[in-house]
Amino acid sequence: MNQLYPILEFDPTPEAVIEPSRIIKPIDAPEHCVVCFFQEVINKLVADGRARQIAVERSEMGEHPLYELDVDGRRLALFHPGVGAPLAAGLLEEVIARGCRKFVACGGAGVLNREIAVGHVVVPSSAVRDEGASYHYLPPSREVSPSPEAMTAIEQVLKAHDVPYVVGKTWTTDAFFRETSAKVQMRREEGCLTVEMEAAAFFAVAQFRGVPFGQILYGGDDVSGDDWDHRGWTSRMTVRERLFWLAAEACLTL
Repeated sequence: MNQLYPILEFDPTPEAVIEPSRIIKPIDAPEHCVVCFFQEVINKLVADGRARQIAVERSEMGEHPLYELDVDGRRLALFHPGVGAPLAAGLLEEVIARGCRKFVACGGAGVLNREIAVGHVVVPSSAVRDEGASYHYLPPSREVSPSPEAMTAIEQVLKAHDVPYVVGKTWTTDAFFRETSAKVQMRREEGCLTVEMEAAAFFAVAQFRGVPFGQILYGGDDVSGDDWDHRGWTSRMTVRERLFWLAAEACLTL
């Protein structure tokens, strides 16, 4: 394990000192779970009485609820993973320990090509590991991939609903204030379509824990030019709600 750089010191030992399965009590949680970055969508489901809280984790940030809803007679879990790879990885670990086993995430991402319009769907085929969390779950490598079965389920649902989408790499970074023009260009040349902060960690945790995981993104802000273009991406409620239901349908097919 002794390497020049600590991030490369992967330890394959299956159990850690703080092991989720030893400290978190399993519950009768749904097998299928959507990881949703859209808090306003979650709030609406709760306000409408469609989602009910079944568990909660607590941290210095406050509460992190796990919800359940009924989708055409089938049980589906739902939670918000926070922002950033370490928090998202930790909350995913806790939900797995609760009993959820099959996952599809839905969220937004910055685009590295302005031709990807706001709201256009992107399905990550792999994530460039430019964050830290994934290196504690898998040996060092440049990329990590989602589960093939989850990716297939997502594509089948998008095709069934005639939703235009593109498939490609995403760039997962820990530092959104350090997305320099040179790095953006390098990632574009590497084949990345989007940039976000969690996908690589999600895929790594899922592989380590042996659970299927896929993700659906939509084109958000534009970081491809000299100046950042927000493009009003966080206000697209219709897009975000639609993406949640597509993720739910894909997840329930796993």
